[in-house]
Amino acid sequence: MQLHVSPSMRSLTISSNNGFIELMKIKVAARHISYRTLFHTILILAFLLPFVFILTALVTLEGVDKCSSFDCLGRRLGPRLLGRDDSGQRLVKDFYKILNQVNTEEIPDGIKLPDSFNQLVSEMKNNQYDAKTFALMLRAMMEKLEREIRESKFSELMNKHFAASSIPKGLYCLSLRLTDEYSSNAHARRQLPSPELLPVLSNNTYHHFVLSTDNILAASVVVTSAVQSSLKPEKIVFHIITDKKTYAGMHAWFALNPVSPAIVEVKGVHQFDWLTRENVPVLEAVENHHGIRNYYHGNHIAGANLSDTTPRTFASKLQARSPKYISLLNHLRIYLPELFPNLDKVVFLDDDVVIQRDLSPLWEIDLRGKVNGAVETCKGEDEWVMSKHFRNYFNFSHPLIAKHLDPNECAWAYGMNVFDLRAWRKTNIRETYHYWLKENLKSNLTMWKLGTLPPALIAFKGHIHPIDQSWHMLGLGYQSKTNVENAKRAAVIHYNGQSKPWLQIGFEHLRPFWTKYVNYSNDFVRNCHILEL
Repeated sequence: MQLHVSPSMRSLTISSNNGFIELMKIKVAARHISYRTLFHTILILAFLLPFVFILTALVTLEGVDKCSSFDCLGRRLGPRLLGRDDSGQRLVKDFYKILNQVNTEEIPDGIKLPDSFNQLVSEMKNNQYDAKTFALMLRAMMEKLEREIRESKFSELMNKHFAASSIPKGLYCLSLRLTDEYSSNAHARRQLPSPELLPVLSNNTYHHFVLSTDNILAASVVVTSAVQSSLKPEKIVFHIITDKKTYAGMHAWFALNPVSPAIVEVKGVHQFDWLTRENVPVLEAVENHHGIRNYYHGNHIAGANLSDTTPRTFASKLQARSPKYISLLNHLRIYLPELFPNLDKVVFLDDDVVIQRDLSPLWEIDLRGKVNGAVETCKGEDEWVMSKHFRNYFNFSHPLIAKHLDPNECAWAYGMNVFDLRAWRKTNIRETYHYWLKENLKSNLTMWKLGTLPPALIAFKGHIHPIDQSWHMLGLGYQSKTNVENAKRAAVIHYNGQSKPWLQIGFEHLRPFWTKYVNYSNDFVRNCHILEL
């Protein structure tokens, strides 16, 4: 648009850029119109000029550039000037209509999808797609991307499961080298503890910890962290129980790396005469039953309907299939009264915990006649880790579970527990545990899936004394958003979950809590290339 004033100031002309179109011409006579009037006229036209330009552009874009009547222009300009233009809303409504239509239609088989958005735009230009075809292609691309993301996530979870279930090369090397050292080095075979300290093993004035594991490095971290954090390490006695294949290496480690003034005893399950498969038939069934072994060691993704499974649910199912859940070492804590007939109270620890504070006060806790002092996991700041009720562990569609249990009952944590063995011996906890294990086997594991905690939740029902949450912080093995400051303040931190600190899949920002207690200067650790990660 151009505004032209004649040199004589007697005429004004408005013209367009695409050919001379005289929209308005004003001729003035000097005798009848003053310069002030003319100035005001020019000012008004200058104000209207941008709107006329926008109007012309819109008319051209809308395909009605041949509309030259003022009536046509008024019909289009009026609503815009008055703020009542609904063309944008109509466009959005039409777009929604197309999307809804495409969303209910089947995507044609064999449709060739672009590999990128740029390619889609290029094909739109070349093939002159209409809006419906574009929406259909876009939907197909998004669904393909969603499928690929889900498949990638499930593959990642499966690989993580295998990584968590395997033994790292460095730990395997450590066990082999220490076993060899046990056979060739008399110092590695020395008695633990020394003969003069044997009476301490049943002395109830000491603080007795029990650790059941086949992981030598993890056991060393638990013991070292407890001793270094204790105000009275000379009062600590550790009872370490391991399997037959690991016994020699475990014994050699603590014989060559004493943690005095604390006392360490290492025993193998084969050294307990009564702890046989004949006396524990349910465990024999768990380990030898073909269906059970296939469940824990078979193809964990075959037959799974991943389309109806969320990644989080799938991860929980994989964790429930960890082979450790059919290990005797994992069930061993249910036999503590028989394993230590002369002890009154013990603290049981998992091998994936780190002790950061003196635990002596745990022996002063009055369990008020209860058997198990444990942290409840149904209340706390972390709504993911500390939100566990019975419904999270049991299948309440099973009639036996629905009849005997309350889905809203608060769960509690294994891994750091204070056990009153005197009170325990007056109960039928072990028998209850065996009964429910057998019932679950009979039902082909349809009552629960996850390891040893569910039968323990039933067996210890009514025998739990809640202890303060600061004693036991959970979730460092599966919660990447763990509050580091809270972890620093906790007495015991627990790497329960797949991401153990000795694995590559461990969380980098949480690993230092554990690695600070690894002796990287030790020859066996160094020669097995167990380097600080």
